[in-house]
This record gives sequence, C-alpha cells and structure tokens, in this order.
Amino acid sequence: MITVASLAPHLGGALVLGGLAVAASRRRELVIRWCAWAVGVPLVTGAFWLGRPGAAAVAIVVGVIAVMEYGGLMRLGRVDRVVLAAAVVGVVLAAWLAPGQVLRAVAAGALAVAAVPLLAGDADHGLRRLGAGLLGLAWLSVTAALVPLGASALALFVAVSVADIVAYFAGRGLGGPRLSPLSPAKRWSGTLAGAAAGLGALAVLSALSWPMAVAVAVGGPAGDLLESMIKRGARAKDAGRWLPGSGGLLDRIDSLLIALAVLLVLPRA
Repeated sequence: MITVASLAPHLGGALVLGGLAVAASRRRELVIRWCAWAVGVPLVTGAFWLGRPGAAAVAIVVGVIAVMEYGGLMRLGRVDRVVLAAAVVGVVLAAWLAPGQVLRAVAAGALAVAAVPLLAGDADHGLRRLGAGLLGLAWLSVTAALVPLGASALALFVAVSVADIVAYFAGRGLGGPRLSPLSPAKRWSGTLAGAAAGLGALAVLSALSWPMAVAVAVGGPAGDLLESMIKRGARAKDAGRWLPGSGGLLDRIDSLLIALAVLLVLPRA
C-alpha cells in the first residue's frame, strides 16, 4: 500500500537531484522553477501527511486558484467565477465529509452555475457563460479526487510531472510527427518517452498498476492537450503569470486533472 511516509524520501531525493542538475545547468529559468518546487512539494506532502483533512485543504486551495485562472481564460465575470469556485469547493467538501453525496454535490453545483446567466437574462453571452461554467465544473471539480486517493494521487502527480519533463526534452531532441495541432511543439516521440518515464517513476514509487499506468500514459497527455485547446481558444500562452517559472497553476496541473479523472473511472483492485 502506498503511503505518504513511503513517498517522502523519494520526493526529497528527487528535489535534491533536481537542484544539483539545475545548479549545474546555470539556467536562471530552471533555478526559479526549482525554487518554486522546493517550496511547494514539502507543503503539499505535509498536507497529505495529515490525511483526508489535509488533502481536502490542498484540493480546495488548488481548485479555487484553478477556477480563477480558468475564469480569466474564458473571460467569465466575477459572479460566474465565485459561483463556480463555490461549486468546486462544495464537491471537495462532499468528497471529504459525505462521499456518498458527491454526485448530488456536482448536480447542485451545475444548477448553481447555470442559474447565474439565466437569472441575469444574458441573451448575448449566456450560452457561452453556461458552457464555460459547466466545462469548468466538470474539469476542475476533479480536484476532489485528491481526498479519497490520498497518497496514490501524490504518486500520480510525481509520475505525470516526470512524464511531462521527459516528454518536453525528448520531443525536442528526437523530433518526429506532431502529437496534435492543438500543441504543435509536442511530438509523438516525446509523448511515448514521457509515458515510459512516468511508468518508471510509478515503479520506483511502488505505485505501478494498470489503472495508474493508463492514467499516466493516456490521461496525462490528454489533460495537457485539453488545456492547450482552452488556451488557444483564449489566445493565451499561459493560464497565469504568478507561479515562478511555470506561468499559472493550471499549467502545472493540467495533466494531473485528466489523469485523476481516468483513474477514477477505471476499476481498481
């Protein structure tokens, strides 16, 4: 069984090795990104160490920030963003406090999101606001999966992060056919190399199973393409600018979100 205690030494070791590699590269952008990881990884790991309350706290913070970034990309107004954030938080709280009521919480959130443009009588942009709000709820409320999955979600995050990094460098080095018009810089060679590296990370973490493997190999790239589609529609390069070296939070968790969704729908032993 995967536990946070069993993952902690691997996470610490990865940070140390990454820091040495970044220092050797002397690339400022990589140093900035590593510093952000050096702060974030211990905080998230410590929260997961507290169990379901800590995981719920992480899910709420991540969900609310993600909603704000997504709302900016989709040009949603303040009321739309607040209601969507409340809906996502409601799903997370249901996953923590009343797991049997998660679907009811999602349905209530969808009704609340739909009510905003309906009550405003927005004939010009109501359909766009409704569609964006429901997509945001379906996409971002997946953060609630952090609560029941616990340490498995943490291992999944490590694996998709490793896969993303390897896919980036391998794609640039190996070249070959493009993965999708949604993200012209990504190559099939990088995606396959990243998937192999992600599965290797799962094996090192003693978290390798066929659902986790599918989540990393299929869900991770799909999540990256989904955010790329949204950003291209919004004509934006990044979801935000506040996270050092990474743009926004959505730019870091896009692969994780769909990987979590895949893991939720697949049967697990």
